[in-house]
Amino acid sequence: MVPWLSPDEPFPAVERALGASSGAPGLLAASADLLPSRLIDAYRRGIFPWYSDGQPVLWWSPDPRMILRPDEFKVSPSLKKTLKRVLREDAWEIRVDNNFAAVMRACATAPRHGQRGTWITGDVIDAYSTLHRIGDAHSIEAWLGGERVGGLYGVALGTMFFGESMFASVTDASKIALAALVAHLRRHGVELIDCQQNTAHLASLGGREISRKAFIAHVRTHVNAAPIPWNFDKAVLADLLGGRGTPDAFLPAA
Repeated sequence: MVPWLSPDEPFPAVERALGASSGAPGLLAASADLLPSRLIDAYRRGIFPWYSDGQPVLWWSPDPRMILRPDEFKVSPSLKKTLKRVLREDAWEIRVDNNFAAVMRACATAPRHGQRGTWITGDVIDAYSTLHRIGDAHSIEAWLGGERVGGLYGVALGTMFFGESMFASVTDASKIALAALVAHLRRHGVELIDCQQNTAHLASLGGREISRKAFIAHVRTHVNAAPIPWNFDKAVLADLLGGRGTPDAFLPAA
């Protein structure tokens, strides 16, 4: 039985989430509210909201968890060529937090293979926009010729980045934004990006699954670290073109 949370009721332990044999593996709880304080508490515990319009707010903590280590980000030959062009051509820009809500709206309307509609409703945009105003959520945006053509947004707590959604209106624009984010996080020693659930697209970029136990252990330590700065431009992409770096063995055994 999935518990229904009243506004002041804490989340149950993540180990109580539904298992793989259920119809909704990882589902932990449901509620009527999506308050910013509830959101922050959720991310600090390795929990995220995901639901369809008309449903209650559904809270998830899947096992295993999809993550991307910045040092494991895969730069294919074609993406490397694209990044070199972005660095070379003045028409390309990376802007951070230029218009957070606009990026969310673009993600909401982006077509998704096998999906109809979106969970990024007006209430969701309002809640995450509040997190953005207090400095806990950020957008990374790819611009071409003065137009936003791709981007992503997520929640940043300490030295953890929780990715939420991406969009692109021209080829590879979301990958360019992700590459810029990865390079920035590498510069500041961030070891893990939460990708929530497994997709072939994320796996192609270096994402992989780890156990929930390993993920939660990492989150508990890193959300309490000093926050990193959030100002950078496309120059960070050069970091991905000059070498792969040395991976760190930071995660507990899965």
